[in-house]
Amino acid sequence: MTATLEAPTVHTGPQVAEKPRKKNRLGKAFRSSAAILLFLAVWEFAPRFVLDEGTRTFLPPLSEDLVALWELILNGQLADHLLASLGRSAAGFVIAVGVSVPLGLLIAWYRPLAEFLNPLLELARNTAALALLPVFTLLLGIGEVSKIALIVYACVWPVLLNTIAGVNTVDPLLVKAARSLGLSSPNLFRKVILPSAVPAVFTGIRMAAAYSILILIAAEMVGAKAGLGYLINNSQVNFQIQQMYAAIITVSVLGLAINAGFVALERRFSTWRVKEKA
Repeated sequence: MTATLEAPTVHTGPQVAEKPRKKNRLGKAFRSSAAILLFLAVWEFAPRFVLDEGTRTFLPPLSEDLVALWELILNGQLADHLLASLGRSAAGFVIAVGVSVPLGLLIAWYRPLAEFLNPLLELARNTAALALLPVFTLLLGIGEVSKIALIVYACVWPVLLNTIAGVNTVDPLLVKAARSLGLSSPNLFRKVILPSAVPAVFTGIRMAAAYSILILIAAEMVGAKAGLGYLINNSQVNFQIQQMYAAIITVSVLGLAINAGFVALERRFSTWRVKEKA
């Protein structure tokens, strides 16, 4: 009587779990984009089958707008306007961040200075940047300087105020513990205050990046000869409706791309906080 030996069973639990994980990721991606997909579907089919001919002239289907966008890409117009807008936006944004972060850290670190400047900061933060567009235009002209200066003004406040808030919300027990270990003020600021304030600072930077695009688009509608704002306004004036929507789509995609870039950068500079949440 012979006994047969059975091959040992190999457990492949982790491999079996791959498919559910992929399905969960696909399901999550679909749920997160379902609202956008529905919006795009309504944009495409409502003008074709719901709206009357007169309204459809001013709200063409998404496919026609995308065709106009592709034509702008092919003839190089979109690249020219996009580079013009990005140059102005980047210049104002970099200046604002370069001024606001050190100033915010200084104000938050020295309480008497914060108490002295707080009323002025509250007044300035509640003054809409676009309300000052005529002032900047009168003082600096309708050229590049006034547009960049307006972007600087709009971007300064979210970065400055979030930097101040980030420093002020550092856990006092953490500061006391660091002082009890003998850390000097410069080391305390560098090793405790700055890392704790990074998330708030990046929140302000992300807000400023969005403002730099939004304010620029409005500023370019006055006295500009190139840029996405000029393209939107000029297309509307010349009744090139599909081209106007193509420029608006470009602004939206640009804003999403910039925000995604700063989210990734924030994760890079606050990896300890991300791991803490995981």
